[in-house]
Order: sequence, then structure tokens, then C-alpha cells
Amino acid sequence: MLNITTLLNAFGRDFPKRLATPYGDYVGLMCGTLPKTVRQVVVLLDMEPLLLPDILAIKPDLILTHHPLIYGTRRSVFKHDPSKQALVLALEKHRIPVYSLHTNFDAGRGGMNDALALALGLEQIQPLKGDPLARGGRLPHPMNREAFAKFVKTQLGLPFVQLIPAGKPRIETVALIGGGGAKYFTTAQQEGYDIFISGDSVHHVRRAIVNAQYNYLDILHEVESIFIPTMATYLKKLDQDLTVITRFKQAFPILV
Repeated sequence: MLNITTLLNAFGRDFPKRLATPYGDYVGLMCGTLPKTVRQVVVLLDMEPLLLPDILAIKPDLILTHHPLIYGTRRSVFKHDPSKQALVLALEKHRIPVYSLHTNFDAGRGGMNDALALALGLEQIQPLKGDPLARGGRLPHPMNREAFAKFVKTQLGLPFVQLIPAGKPRIETVALIGGGGAKYFTTAQQEGYDIFISGDSVHHVRRAIVNAQYNYLDILHEVESIFIPTMATYLKKLDQDLTVITRFKQAFPILV
């Protein structure tokens, strides 16, 4: 049994809310009331309607998600998304609280971007000076761009990646941000990294990367599902007897 104060203190130490991006991220308690003690936790990338029957069958003490369940104020979100309102009201009816750790987890020690960097075997991992969310590191052995792209695809379990090979042909240093951080490539380039990895790149960003003569590897946003095993391990270190249930229902897109 995990005391909620112990859990919140751990989050405050490793993933403090002050690390969340200042442009209006929403982290912390999304709905419901936190219990005094936690015996069973469900860890998800997103809390979605398709998961509701499973969640109601489990009836956990707490749900932890990476992406905020309510991205904005309840009033504004519910006004434009009645399905989200129905989901939240159903959870609250059954007294199941949802707590989200988003960009504070991305930036925090041992969080999203540290986990991705470790999954790629990077060494000398550190935050970028110009972006505390991002991580940079060095490969144990240099690779050519195409081999590195295939390596990332394999290491992160992705069905495909998209490479913009506009910079140095040989990769030694790597910077990354999980999720949708393509537009921050300039910071990685300015700090001397050979390639930047992120996702959700739009046309004008891709053209900016090409014109900057830089390497960029676009990966699926769903790679952030690494939050699930990372958080599960984190929770078990806090309390070995805690029951941690994980779910990932978001299948990767199929390349046709």
C-alpha cells in the first residue's frame, strides 16, 4: 500500500510541475479526488473512451497518464468535446481519479527523454542547454545516417521512421525529444549535435530543416508509450507490493 503523500513527494522531486512547459501545459490531477492510499494503479499513455470498460472492470485506486486527460479548463474542453465530458463524468461517478505527468515527465530526471536516450544506448546523456526537455548524447560507435535510422527503428520498436538526410553523413552525437518537438531542431543544431530526433514534423518545418542543411529523423508520436514501462518500474521502486497494471491500445499506424 502506497501513501499518496509519498507518491506526490516523489513526483515533486523527480517530475516537479515547474518543469512543465510554460506555454500552458496541464499536469497533475485531471479529475476525481486522490485517495489517501493506493493499492492498485493503472498506467496509460492516454485515458480514452475505448479503455473505459476495462478500467471500470479493474476499478483502480488511481490512473496515471502521460498525456493530459483534460488539456485546458473543464469548461472549455467539455464545451467542445462532449465525449471527453462523458468520459470524465463516468470516471468520477466510479471514484477513479486520473493524474497526468506530461512535459514535466519529459524534462524530469529518469523521465521520457532519458528513457528514449537510454533505449538508443546513448552515452554522456544530458539536457540540451537551450531546451531542458531535450536530451543529447553520444553513440558508442559512429554510424552512417541510413544505418542509424534503421537502428532507431529497431531499438524503439517502430514500424517506420522518416529520415531527412541533409546534414553530416556520419552520426556521432544525437539529440532528441519524444512526441512532437520537430520545430526545436535549431537548438540541437546550434549545440553541435549531428542529428535531431522527434515527431510530428509539418511541411514548413521539414523545409526549414533541409534549408538549414541538417539531419532530422521523424518518429511516431506513439513512441511515447515508453512512458508506460518507465512509470511502472518507477512505481514498483516506490512500493514493491503495489499492483501496477499497464495498457496500450493505440496501435502504430500501418505503412501502406
